[in-house]
Amino acid sequence: MQENPRDRRRLTSLWRAVIEIAFIVFLFYSNLLMGEFTVSNGQGKSLASAFSDIATGTNFAIALISAGIGYAAFEYLRKRL
Repeated sequence: MQENPRDRRRLTSLWRAVIEIAFIVFLFYSNLLMGEFTVSNGQGKSLASAFSDIATGTNFAIALISAGIGYAAFEYLRKRL
């Protein structure tokens, strides 16, 4: 049975969206982690305690919303230019 090229293109664009959103979320969390070590650089601050400070539901919601907005903006610019 042969695949429909249209379905494959839809799946490719879905995977691209997932990868781009995941990359934006990664950048968000890496920025938070760097800020956590820069601002509150106390003695004995470990990576685990920094992760526990930044891994909250609110931060995850903010990351997903900003990643969605960023993805939409870049898709708009990609189609526009």
